[in-house]
Amino acid sequence: MWLISLRDLQWRRRRFVIAVIATGLVFGMSLLMAGTEFTLYEDGRRIVRSFGADAWVVDEGTSGPFTTASPIPADAARSVAQAPGVEAADPVVISRSTIERETPQDVNIIGYLPGSFVAAPPSSGRGLQEPGEAIADVALGVDLGTTISVGGHDLQVVGLADQVTWYFGTPTLFVPLPDAQTITFRGQPLAMGVATLGVPESLPDGLRGLDNSQVVRDLERPLKSSTETIALLNLLLWIVATGIVGSMVYLSALERARDFAVFKATGATNRSLLAGLLLQTAVLTAASAVVAVVVAWLLVPRFPFAVQIPAGVYLRLAVIVTAVGVLASLAGLRQAVKVQPALAFGGQ
Repeated sequence: MWLISLRDLQWRRRRFVIAVIATGLVFGMSLLMAGTEFTLYEDGRRIVRSFGADAWVVDEGTSGPFTTASPIPADAARSVAQAPGVEAADPVVISRSTIERETPQDVNIIGYLPGSFVAAPPSSGRGLQEPGEAIADVALGVDLGTTISVGGHDLQVVGLADQVTWYFGTPTLFVPLPDAQTITFRGQPLAMGVATLGVPESLPDGLRGLDNSQVVRDLERPLKSSTETIALLNLLLWIVATGIVGSMVYLSALERARDFAVFKATGATNRSLLAGLLLQTAVLTAASAVVAVVVAWLLVPRFPFAVQIPAGVYLRLAVIVTAVGVLASLAGLRQAVKVQPALAFGGQ
């Protein structure tokens, strides 16, 4: 039965190849969408971890330093630093701006005091020392020593950082606090929040504390509608892929009605018929999964931002492929069970 099933695939190889390519492309797009959703969330978690803060202090009534529209005085860090449980506190400016190029490019701005505990360690070059300097994410495509204009403010790149992006791969610039205040608040001594080492037990009136998990959730909140849309499209792609595999196996079972009748007339059991269908489906889905992985690997470098496909997504693909194979085989078996052995001898 195993050999006969493989020979049947060989006989129907054109349909088999078309089904493998179609299903593989759909599975591949599903991998990319799952990777995109993961990357959007992982970028936020990574950027929050990069600050090295234990807690954040923002204006009371706001949800977090990344989305707030209510800055606080930068010198609030002094009173926060004196709060019980706090070892150090530094003001931080987090905003968005544009780099003036032939085509303006969006960029995230993170401003802090040089030497602060939140200072970003560059992957090359050096850290910030004085106003007018910047550490740029490599995604910006600038070299050390380059002077760039951000919101009409000139900065010299003295260091490069790697994988510091969020909001669909928007690259980040780390700048001294005064420069960030000039770009964001026209020089006013304000900050989006205060990062702390240690968790404050109490805070001055008008301020509230957040832990890192709350900050991450706040950063992810604007992405909710986008990620829900991606998840819905991903589900639809899985359904399409399931339909392709299921229809391939079911149509094959319909066309093989006389073959099943011969098998039954020669003593084949339903279990052996199921084994043959499972083998065909396993070959189809396994080949489709390989095509999907290859498609994903080929397309990831061509995405407008870096997409990470975690191992868990590949594991989910394997589980779904297996489930699809079993369900398609059972659908085919249901048709095979209806076939009467008399059909092998020209009966109806």
